[in-house]
Amino acid sequence: MSQPRVPEEARPWRAAVEEALYGPEGFYRRPEGPAGHFRTSVHASPLFASAVARLLCRVDEALGHPEELGFVDMGAGRGELVSGVLGALPSAVAARTRAYAVELAEPPSGLDHRVEWLAEPPEGVVGLLFANEWLDNVPVDVVEVDTEGVARLVLVREDGTESLGEPVGGEDARWLGRWWPLGPEEGLRAEVGLPRDRAWAAAVAGVVRGLAVAVDYTHLAGARPPFGTLTGFREGRETAPVPDGSCDITAHVALDACLSAGAVPGARLLSQREALHALGVAGGRPPLSLASTDPTAYVRALAHAGEAAELTAPGGLGDFGWLTQPVGITNPLGD
Repeated sequence: MSQPRVPEEARPWRAAVEEALYGPEGFYRRPEGPAGHFRTSVHASPLFASAVARLLCRVDEALGHPEELGFVDMGAGRGELVSGVLGALPSAVAARTRAYAVELAEPPSGLDHRVEWLAEPPEGVVGLLFANEWLDNVPVDVVEVDTEGVARLVLVREDGTESLGEPVGGEDARWLGRWWPLGPEEGLRAEVGLPRDRAWAAAVAGVVRGLAVAVDYTHLAGARPPFGTLTGFREGRETAPVPDGSCDITAHVALDACLSAGAVPGARLLSQREALHALGVAGGRPPLSLASTDPTAYVRALAHAGEAAELTAPGGLGDFGWLTQPVGITNPLGD
C-alpha cells in the first residue's frame, strides 16, 4: 500500500487545535472571550446560573451543609457563570461558598473578589464541579477512512488544508473500536475522544465529595455522525475550522464514553431539558389573566418563559447532554 503524501507543516488536528486555541496568540486568550463569538446557555439567560445555584444548594444539603462549600466553574470564559451563581445563592450559602474559575486566559477586570482564578482545577473539592461547554474544546484527533478502507489520522495545515497520515493504532484504535467504530466506506470520519475521557476523569478525581457535571453538545453510541462534528465559530457564526487562531474550533462530545471513563455509582446522563425542568426551569406561558391584574408582572413572567423555552428547546440548547457524576452522595438529579 502506497503511503499518502503529507504536505509540509501538516500535523494532527489535536496538536493544531491546541496551539490555535490555547497558544500564546490563541483564540481563547483574546480579550473579548468566548461570548464575543458564540452564545452559550450562560449567555442566553440568567436563569441558567440560577438553576446551577439551585443545584449547588441541593449538593450542599446532600453534603450536610459543610463549613466550606466548593463551586468549580471549568472553562470559565470570563467568569460569567461563576459570578451568576454567586449572585443567585442565598446569602447564608454564599457566605460558605469558595468559588473557583478554571481558565487559561487572564481573569477579566472587575471579577468578583470571591472568585479564585486558576489555570488547573483544584483538588480536594467538597461541593459542585460544573463544566459547561468545556469538554468540546478539549482538542481531539480526527480520523478518516481512505480509499482502501483504512482509518487514518487526518493532518491539517494552518490554512485548513487537510491530508491523510498514518493508520490509526494503539489506544486510539481501541477507543474507536469501542466507542465509534467506522465502516470501510471511504470518507467516513470520527473524532477520537480519549483525551476528553481522561480530562473528565481527572476533573472528577478532584472532587472528594459532591457532584461533577459536564454539559455539552453530545452524541451517543449507535447514533454517531458519519462524518464527524468538527467545526468553527467566529463572531456568532458557524465557519470552517481553520487552526490559525482566528476562530473557535469545537467538536461534539461522546459523553457516554466520558461517563464510562469516570464511572461512579449513581452517575446519570440526561438532556438539558430534563435537567433544567428538574431544577425548576420551565417554558410555560403565564396566565393571560395576569396581564389585566398586573401587567408589569405579566411582561416579566413572559420574558422569563421565553428565556426558559430557549434553554430547554428541542433541537437547540435543550438537547445538550448533562453528565452528572456524584461522589459520596446521592445524585441530586436522580439515579
